[in-house]
Amino acid sequence: MNLSAPFIRRPIATALLMVAVVALGVASYPLLPIAALPSIDTPILQVTAQLPGASPQIVADSVTTQLERQFGQVPGLSQMTSSSGVGYAQITLQFDRSRSLDGVSTDVQAAINNTQGQLPASLLDPPVSRRTNPADAPILLIAVRSDVLPITTVSDYADSILAQRIAQIAGVGQVLVGGLQLPALRVQLNPALMASEQLSFPEVRRALARLTVEQPTGQLYGRQQTFALTTNDQLLTADGFDAAIVAYRDGAPIRIRDIGRTVKAPQDETLAGWIDGKPTVILAVQRQAGANVVETVASIRARLPHLRASLPPGIDVAIVSDRTTTIVESLDDVRRTLLLTIALVVGVIAVFLRTVWATVIPALSVPIALLGTVAALYPLGYSLDNLSLMGLSVAIGFVVDDAIVMVETVVRHIDEGAGPVEAAVAGASEIGFTVLSISISLIAVFIPLFLMGGVVGLIFREFAATVAVAILVSTAVSLTLIPMLCAKLLPPRRQDAPGRISRAVERMFDRLFALYDRGLAVVLRHQAVTLCVMIATILTTLGLFVVIPKGFFPEEDTGLILGIAEGAQDSSPAAMKAAQQALLAVAARDPAVASAVGFVGAGGPTVTENDGRVFITLKPFGQRDVSVFQVMRRLDTALASVPGITLYMQAAQDITIGGRLSKTQFQYTLTDLDPAELTVWGSRLADRLRALPVLRGVASDRQSAGRTLRLSIDRATASRLGVDPAEIDQTLYDAFGQRHVARLYTALNQYYVILEVEPSYQFGPEALRRIYVRSQSGTMVPIGEIATAVPDVTPLAINHQNQFPSMTLSFNLAPGVTIGTAVTAVEDAVAALRMPPSVAHGFEGNAKAFRAALGGMAPLILLALFAIYLILGMLYESTIHPITILSTLPSAGLGALLALMAFGRPLDLIGLIGIILLIGIVKKNGIMLVDVALEAERNRGLSATEAAREAGRLRFRPILMTTLCALLGGLPLLLATGAGAEIRQPLGLTIVGGLIVSQLLTLYTTPVVYIYMARLGHRLRRGSTGERPRVA
Repeated sequence: MNLSAPFIRRPIATALLMVAVVALGVASYPLLPIAALPSIDTPILQVTAQLPGASPQIVADSVTTQLERQFGQVPGLSQMTSSSGVGYAQITLQFDRSRSLDGVSTDVQAAINNTQGQLPASLLDPPVSRRTNPADAPILLIAVRSDVLPITTVSDYADSILAQRIAQIAGVGQVLVGGLQLPALRVQLNPALMASEQLSFPEVRRALARLTVEQPTGQLYGRQQTFALTTNDQLLTADGFDAAIVAYRDGAPIRIRDIGRTVKAPQDETLAGWIDGKPTVILAVQRQAGANVVETVASIRARLPHLRASLPPGIDVAIVSDRTTTIVESLDDVRRTLLLTIALVVGVIAVFLRTVWATVIPALSVPIALLGTVAALYPLGYSLDNLSLMGLSVAIGFVVDDAIVMVETVVRHIDEGAGPVEAAVAGASEIGFTVLSISISLIAVFIPLFLMGGVVGLIFREFAATVAVAILVSTAVSLTLIPMLCAKLLPPRRQDAPGRISRAVERMFDRLFALYDRGLAVVLRHQAVTLCVMIATILTTLGLFVVIPKGFFPEEDTGLILGIAEGAQDSSPAAMKAAQQALLAVAARDPAVASAVGFVGAGGPTVTENDGRVFITLKPFGQRDVSVFQVMRRLDTALASVPGITLYMQAAQDITIGGRLSKTQFQYTLTDLDPAELTVWGSRLADRLRALPVLRGVASDRQSAGRTLRLSIDRATASRLGVDPAEIDQTLYDAFGQRHVARLYTALNQYYVILEVEPSYQFGPEALRRIYVRSQSGTMVPIGEIATAVPDVTPLAINHQNQFPSMTLSFNLAPGVTIGTAVTAVEDAVAALRMPPSVAHGFEGNAKAFRAALGGMAPLILLALFAIYLILGMLYESTIHPITILSTLPSAGLGALLALMAFGRPLDLIGLIGIILLIGIVKKNGIMLVDVALEAERNRGLSATEAAREAGRLRFRPILMTTLCALLGGLPLLLATGAGAEIRQPLGLTIVGGLIVSQLLTLYTTPVVYIYMARLGHRLRRGSTGERPRVA
């Protein structure tokens, strides 16, 4: 049956069908979202809560653990991690991909509501959940500062207007506000003056809570009018509080100014942010899971001028980092690669076919197939990203192959004397089944990719769908439009002499063909040697696959460095601020750095006061001659001179797996019911990892050497004096806990009244001796008489994973080291420790995903081969000759692995995609050879050897042409530079290297394998038919 005949007879209908495909593609293109890579997001929520002044242990016991118990009952929860610091708790919930983000958000909010009765009454606000992954790099960094207004005013507008309005934009998951110093009124009391007036801290606190309120007061009605009742129930100024009466002694009022003072100051003085050495509020915008990053950032940029206009004069708002810049640059580079590939492929067609229409006809299949693919991507929900565009670029070789084979066959019939229409019908009939076989078996290569689960499946699926759809569309074009155009546009057999260029090309091809023909004759005379070469190729390929370093995903130069600064565990806020400013100044001096911004203090992604965040934005690629990784190594050396602080850095990546933010890139987590045992074994493992030369920047999230003063209450003395422990705790909290005792409400925001002792009484252990508590008899008792302060150490943060105490070690890779090498080294170090069974341990995040991907590489290739075998076996009604076709593949694998090793590249997921593509490309050559050989052997009675030689001679030209097209499709990827080149180069390497080696070997080995397979097939049939095989 000739599938193409109806389309040849109906040229108008065929042309209009293609016009419809093109129109759909053009209409769909602007609708496709733009992203760096396919979305691999899992539903992740972040829950935060604040309990000012509470120690990490109190936060963990009274807040975090209560919430974790409720969250643990939410269906589909796959992992729960938490960190509890001074006054702050952060819980990250990761769910199965089967759960929707909306569904888990509802369930988590219900769990929070169920926990309300179990949480401390002093919790600042109810716990808040946000649809964001704290481990994701911000998509936009905005600096807000002023040279004329105080930082508290800048913070107020940044938090109340900018952060809230930006958070409302579609696609924004969270706006993290770093260095936020909201205005507050701080009531600072002098304990000596209070004691002289017989006033205790709890007494003043209760009075302050009554002094300022905002409550409904109702309405009055007259005959004609209504009067709303309002009162001056709020105190909104420092002077108002200073004049407020908190108690009477002997009939005389005692005001705040009699025992202290009220000042307008930042709500949390441990927080601060800077850029260029100036106080700054930093807005770090994080995307919502599944959001279109480019569209989200574009929406923010469009809204920003209107937001600036709503701020007071003197406040400067500037974007200091935009992640979409490199994304757009990368995609533009891939688009240029796509156009260059099209030009190169069309050039190859022109060189080989050497007529205008023979060149134009297959060239037309490229835009039609690509636009048809784009039209299919939109309903499939895919995006235009690096992988899908690379898929389109690589697919050009597949797309044009079918058209080339069809046109070359029709041209051959014309050269033999047939008319264009007759040649088109005959050529389509001859080659149609081959084209269909090639396409179906090629799509079979991608079947395992569609069936894969996990992160690897999500990464592969969009690429596989893009190439598979392109193959389907190109097959349809090759069987419909191409033969019709051949019938209408190709001229009859030319009688005129070819031109000088055409003769030169033909002479070159004739020399190549003669060289191949002589080589093929030699190979067929030494079949055993050729078969040994084939076996050696297989064994070498397997050996290289075992020894080549393995990677996960190429590390990209996104131009953004994420850093976590860690000060000494006993650092004061003032010391931490000074060290962070010095660190930022050194980083900003690097010639490749465009800006360095950072903030310190607990909140957002950091839970301890000795930690800070740093964002270092590099200059554009054209303005620097070093990579982000070279800059990081340079900064490591420069920052070593900054005392009292360490900066852990990692390059921001487009793929982030898991929801745990770590100081460096890869994570290994230990959990244990016994925190003391966990600390012992975790510290031992950390020491071993720091000694490994393949690792850099080994860090731990467990900081257990913070300074603490443990108050040992003499209960007998306290009881005799009439002081109970609750009164002691409340007094200490009032004096030193930054206690929020009242709220002030305004049209713009709400502000807090904070109770504390005067700053001069907040330094050193001796400050405790000056604090008094009221006894039951009313006398004031110094705390020093009933309690003793003992110096001790305490954790600065308490971390959990799935409700168990946890400790996460993170690390970067040394230069030139792959994640596969590092994982092996870490596993060896863990095995050497012989940790007890009570300590559970394993990789997390990207390292865990790599382990899963590593285990799936070989099965994935085997599944692809098995799928091809099944399809070819059904198409050829043979169990033997599919093996002949598959014999072409080892040489491609050998070339791909050799190319990767020659350029010092690991075999990562992109390289694996290249090998999968090679299976399809090289297999097409085998199909074209076997197709002709089987036809010659079955229909014309040729021997296996004669048929194999005729197939090699007849298909040499189209195989050379299609292979060259595919090779040139990979060449621009191999030579890629600029943004995203790290992703494109491994794909180009595997394709180019694999095709070169495969072309050199398979044109000789495949005919020999065909002969051996033919002998095997005849022997299997000889018993029943008595037939003797003809192999010579």
